[in-house]
Amino acid sequence: MTVTTNTKQKHEYKGIGLPFSLVHFMKYRKFGYLFSIIVIALSLFSIFTKGFNWGLDFTGGVIIDTHFSQPADLEHVRSTLKTGGIESALVQTTGSANDVAIRLPASASDANIGNNIKNMMTSLDKDIQIRSVEFVGPNVGEELTQGAIYATLATLILLLAYVGMRFEWRLGLGGILGLAHDVIVTIGLFSFLQIEIDLTFVAAILTVVGYSLNDSIVVFDRVRENFRKIRRLSSEEVINISLTQTLSRTLMTSVTTLFVVFSLLFFGGPSIYSFSLALLIGIGFGTYSSIFVAIALAFDFGLDREHMVVKVVEKEDFQEGL
Repeated sequence: MTVTTNTKQKHEYKGIGLPFSLVHFMKYRKFGYLFSIIVIALSLFSIFTKGFNWGLDFTGGVIIDTHFSQPADLEHVRSTLKTGGIESALVQTTGSANDVAIRLPASASDANIGNNIKNMMTSLDKDIQIRSVEFVGPNVGEELTQGAIYATLATLILLLAYVGMRFEWRLGLGGILGLAHDVIVTIGLFSFLQIEIDLTFVAAILTVVGYSLNDSIVVFDRVRENFRKIRRLSSEEVINISLTQTLSRTLMTSVTTLFVVFSLLFFGGPSIYSFSLALLIGIGFGTYSSIFVAIALAFDFGLDREHMVVKVVEKEDFQEGL
């Protein structure tokens, strides 16, 4: 990106309060469009050709509730199950470190599954107890899938209504398209990598939607404020100024958030891996889309100063004596 060095331009932007030289974001928006189109096309291609690797929350399976006599080492539990020929088990604690839930795919279920698991775990804890063995049918998984889709669509619709009421419709539409962009790219990468999708992934998607919208609203607020304050510059320049003013805030917020996400990704364990990875992808693309998708689309939809300025209706003069 190029920055402003022209003496005349420096004079024009004097007093506006730029943290550093102006960055011409809108000049490069078409390159952003091209990149987004390519990424979305690849994501949709992967979704329709490879599909998703649905987890046990959606496909059904067996849930075995166990109780260890001492705090369980989840890594040893997982390695023991793999040694016993069970590769895709989901192991997590439930309430305390002694209580462990083991989720198995439906293909691993049989009448003796509880005894088989107990025999495997005896090497770790001879006093282990199998409290319950429950089968979750595919119908439940189908209901969860529909619920996840409806929750995501409802969120996008409500956010569209919120942004549309708070801002001008061009900003609202740009913001929602930016959110859709982030969601499609995130689920597309999960489809391409065939990473297991569970309910924590759905929670991550909704978190990404909220984060991305917040980032866009910060930009929208500054654009609206500058349209009302700066009257001698074009719409493109006002948007560039607004993005430059919020750039340091956007980068600092994203970087500090990503520090936490990286920590969850590398140290959180397998149970929240899909959640952490979805956040990592979504926040990264959410920061990008707030600049090169949301506000850029609003600008190309015709966003102008007259859409941001509050119109004052002039009243007729009162007649004397009234």
